[in-house]
Amino acid sequence: MLCLATDVIIIIVIVSIVSSTIGVAWIISISKTLEKQSKTLFNSTDENLPTTNTFYNSIVSQHVKTTHLQVVIGIKGRNITVSPQMNKNEKYGIHSVSIIPKPKSNTNKTTAVTTASKISSMISSTKRIAFVAHTFTAAAYNNAFYRFYLINKYAPHNANVTKGLKLLTSRVVDLPPKIIKHAYLGLTSNLQIITDEDVNNGSIFTRQNVDKNVSYVNKYDVLILGHQEYVTQNEYDNLKHFVGNGGTLILLDGNVFYAQVSYDKHHHSITLVKGHGWAFNGKSAWKSVSERWAKETSQWVGSNFLPCVCPVTFANDPFEYKHHEEQYITNRNDTILINYGAKLVTKHPVNYKPIIATYELDYKKGGVIVLGLYSDDILNNSRFDKYFRTLLVQQVLLS
Repeated sequence: MLCLATDVIIIIVIVSIVSSTIGVAWIISISKTLEKQSKTLFNSTDENLPTTNTFYNSIVSQHVKTTHLQVVIGIKGRNITVSPQMNKNEKYGIHSVSIIPKPKSNTNKTTAVTTASKISSMISSTKRIAFVAHTFTAAAYNNAFYRFYLINKYAPHNANVTKGLKLLTSRVVDLPPKIIKHAYLGLTSNLQIITDEDVNNGSIFTRQNVDKNVSYVNKYDVLILGHQEYVTQNEYDNLKHFVGNGGTLILLDGNVFYAQVSYDKHHHSITLVKGHGWAFNGKSAWKSVSERWAKETSQWVGSNFLPCVCPVTFANDPFEYKHHEEQYITNRNDTILINYGAKLVTKHPVNYKPIIATYELDYKKGGVIVLGLYSDDILNNSRFDKYFRTLLVQQVLLS
C-alpha cells in the first residue's frame, strides 16, 4: 500500500462505467489532503487482503538435465526434492528451484513517499498502455486444433500423422470488444486494444534513423497479455525485445507461450508449427514437445506452465480462485509478491508443491509481472480487482 504524508497530493483511482461491453475504465484524478497525516491508496477493512509489501527471494540450486523436472522446495530450513508429472513427449531439462521465503526491505521503490512534484510529473508523462487481444489462441480453439488433438490422441509416438491435418490451420477472427473481457480493467484513459497480428508485425515498435543507424524503440510503455497460449516466433521475439528495450509486460493468465504457430496474412490464418505435444511441417504431424520455448521462457519470463491434470489446492487463496491453468516459478531471480501455497492432490507418495505465485522479474532494461493464475476466472472478484489496481499503480504507474 502507498502511504502519503501531510500536504502531499494523493492519486485516487476512480472506477467509472464506460459501456456494457467494454466495462470499467479508471480515471486518475488529483486530490489534496491537509487533515490526515497519512492515507493508504486503497482503504480496506479486510486484513487478509494481500499487498505488494511482502516479498520472497528465490534461489536456483542446480541445473537438471533430465526428461523429468525436479524441483527442490525449501520449507523452514529443509529441502524436499520432488518430480511432477510431465508430458511423456518432453525432452528438455529445466532448472530445479529452491524457494526460500525472505522478507524484502521495506525501502522498496513502490512504497516510497511520493511528493506533489513527482506525482505531477507522473501525470504529465502518462504511460502508454496496450492490451493484446489473444486472436491467435482464439483461432486455435475455434473448432480446429483441439479436434485434431482428440482425433490423434492415441497415435504412436514415432508415427507421421496425416489424418485431420486441415484442422491444424484456422482462420483468425477479430474479437469484438465484448469478448475482450480484460478491457474492463481500463487502467487509464489511453488504453489501446491491439492484437496478436499487430505484435507479430512489429507494430509495437517505432522505427528510428539516427546517423544512418536504424533502431526500433518501444511504441508503448506497458503491454498486457491474457491467454496468449499460441504465438508466432516473431510475436515471441518481439515481446522479448519489447521487455529488453525497457518495457513492462504483464501476463494475466497462465499457460502462455505454449505453442508456436505461423501466420498467413494473405489468408488471415494460423497454422500449428510446434508445441502442445505436436509438430507440423505442412505435410505430416508427429508427437513433439509440449511447451515450445520452455527453457527460454524460464529465463526471461521467469515461470512455465504447470502441466498438471490432477487437482490443485491453494493454502493462500485470497481471491477464491479454483485451479485451472497456472504458471509455476522456474527462475531464481523472481521476486514473489504473493505465494498461493499450491499443493497437488494426488494418490502418489510424493508431496509435490510447485511455487505458484504472483511475481515480478527484471529482464535487461525492462521487466515482467506475472499473475501466475488464470485471471480470467477471477476478474469479477472485488478483492482481485482491488489488488490488481494497487499492483498496477505501485509497480507500473509509479515506477
